[in-house]
Amino acid sequence: MTAKIEARNLVKIYGENTAKALELFNRGCSRSEIIQETGLTVGVAGVNFEIAQGEVFVIIGLSGSGKSTLLRCINGLLMPTSGSLLVDGNAVEKLNDEELRKLHGEKISMVFQHFALLPNRTITDNVAFGLELRGTPFEERRQRAQEALIKVGLEEWKDKFPSELSGGMKQRVGLARALVMDSDILLMDEPFSALDALIRAEMQEELISLQQEIKKTVVFVTHDLDEALRLGDRIAIMRDGAIEQIGTADEILSNPANEYVEKFLQGIDVSKILDANSISKWPREVIRKTESVSIALHRMKKADMDYLFVLGARNKLVGMILREDVLKLAKDRQTSIKDIIKETNTVQSNTIMRDVYHELRIAEKDLAVVDDKGRFLGVITHSVLLMTLDERKGGDGIAES
Repeated sequence: MTAKIEARNLVKIYGENTAKALELFNRGCSRSEIIQETGLTVGVAGVNFEIAQGEVFVIIGLSGSGKSTLLRCINGLLMPTSGSLLVDGNAVEKLNDEELRKLHGEKISMVFQHFALLPNRTITDNVAFGLELRGTPFEERRQRAQEALIKVGLEEWKDKFPSELSGGMKQRVGLARALVMDSDILLMDEPFSALDALIRAEMQEELISLQQEIKKTVVFVTHDLDEALRLGDRIAIMRDGAIEQIGTADEILSNPANEYVEKFLQGIDVSKILDANSISKWPREVIRKTESVSIALHRMKKADMDYLFVLGARNKLVGMILREDVLKLAKDRQTSIKDIIKETNTVQSNTIMRDVYHELRIAEKDLAVVDDKGRFLGVITHSVLLMTLDERKGGDGIAES
């Protein structure tokens, strides 16, 4: 299947007369050597990647690493010096002016760090502005704008003006303005970096929840590693225009590609990044709600457990049963376990580790992890949680609060 976005040996050199700089690059000269020899800067240094439809791909790096340059190559604002950038299999650098306008107007939308809202227009009209430029009829664009505002939780503010909104609300308007265009691809250039820590965390959660609904292809640029590891299905770490490593959060944390990535990861608070699903384990035994008392006793004895989680159709979590209740049924020669199934503490699969710890403390038994449809994914125990922290943080553990 064709990738939604693909970079093939992509090189971008800033300046005029780039032939000599490109020749030096192809000979293996470093970025600093090329600057010294030609005065030209290599913004993107031969990167290769594929981004799948519906993926959140995060690009991270220090200032000057090339992440914003790469983003601008994706939407055709910058053209590569060599190599190719493809969107839906079409090379962006080969598009004519009309095709580029269509790419910007229909296929790709941008969300920036700065809100750039029109102060004399209502929030609805700000969101609808792109549709207005596209020539969409008045009633249709207002309807679509209000639907987008509902998605970002601002429907009650539709008739307000930007001056009446907080920073976080303004960024939600920026997100709605991108959503209303119904583009396949969202490019987000450090959209939350101007927000304070609390609002930033809220916006990250908003994007995660929204993505589950809209399933757009998102390319998200940030300089914040916590944010990258929290949001990205995969993350690309850049340095001097090159990509040092691409992988999932867990892959990068557990197996950094080189010394630079190891240093880049230092100081990361994994309790803000790893989620319940990534640290859960399948229990030694479970039982189906249709199975019998004798089977329950057999499995408890086999696994040396005094309780079992009970699953229904499609692995949906029904609850749990306790050994003492099963023994009473056995004594009364009952066969069905349905009457002794109890509710159990659960946590959603995307709950971050810091919040998991609180839920585990109040759980009667191990903490069950479920997805958004209530399907059982595994359990988290105190020992699993502490072991994960010890592996990731060098034995620092976690302090109770």
